[in-house]
Amino acid sequence: MMTKPVTPHPTPPTAAANAPGARRPAVSARTPRRRGVFARMFAPRPVKAGESFGAPGQGPSLAISVVTVLVLLLLWVAITSSGMIKPLFLPGPRAIVEKFIQVATEGFAGSTLWEHTLASLYRVFGAFALACVTAIPVGILMGVSRIGRGVFDPPIEFYRPLPPLAYLPLVIIWFGIGEFSKVFLIYLAIFAPLAIAARAGVRSVSMEQIHAAYSMGASPRQIVMHVIVKSALPEIFTGMRIGIGVGWTTLVAAEMVAASSGLGFMVLNAAEFLASDIVIMGIIVIGFFAFGFDLIMRYLERVLVPWKGKV
Repeated sequence: MMTKPVTPHPTPPTAAANAPGARRPAVSARTPRRRGVFARMFAPRPVKAGESFGAPGQGPSLAISVVTVLVLLLLWVAITSSGMIKPLFLPGPRAIVEKFIQVATEGFAGSTLWEHTLASLYRVFGAFALACVTAIPVGILMGVSRIGRGVFDPPIEFYRPLPPLAYLPLVIIWFGIGEFSKVFLIYLAIFAPLAIAARAGVRSVSMEQIHAAYSMGASPRQIVMHVIVKSALPEIFTGMRIGIGVGWTTLVAAEMVAASSGLGFMVLNAAEFLASDIVIMGIIVIGFFAFGFDLIMRYLERVLVPWKGKV
């Protein structure tokens, strides 16, 4: 009776490597070095699924912005502490903080810092709300109607490049030096960029979307409300962000005439007495509110226009 030859089972690679007397592969002495804090901070974010090469500018930038602000603050402290610039021209951060507390508690030019801030916020955001109510419908009308474009385009394009100081005397002659003239001046500055942004958003709507809606039986009113306006929202939000920035820059010009309170008034009044610490403090307060509103607009844009950049 013949027996089958027994074939030895092959030894697994791991077992062969761990066997006594086996020759182990040499381990490289160089180990990968861990990247530093700044290398990890400034490294680009991995691309998402379906994005082979990534989008230009993709990735978070909050850490970079924080580092930039800290570097600027340290540079400010270093310059003012070394005496390279006199405090009359550039006071240090400590002097700004002390003046901030003093104006917030004791006041300046007859009003506290909170009263100055409330007066300016009322003027800027009152003009901004009025501009949103009027400029956005006018911009949409300019985009969907040739008659509306022919009526509103010439006056808007005429006064849009003019600085507010150019037509400030005319506004005073027409409406006096009361509160309405200040709000109206800021309103005119915000109206033009917001209307043009709304018109640009309407003109950027894809014709395929309009034809698809018509083929489904949509009426012209439904086309405007549900297709054109929604497609124009990204441009409208951009116009709102630009408009509020223009409104803050016009605030100082609006508070030049017969104003008794306001951040712009405070800055101008302090400049007459060479109080550079109050001037810088007022600029910081204006920039804080302007930047805070811009962050709010960015958040609302992400919530209300989630399709931006994806279609």
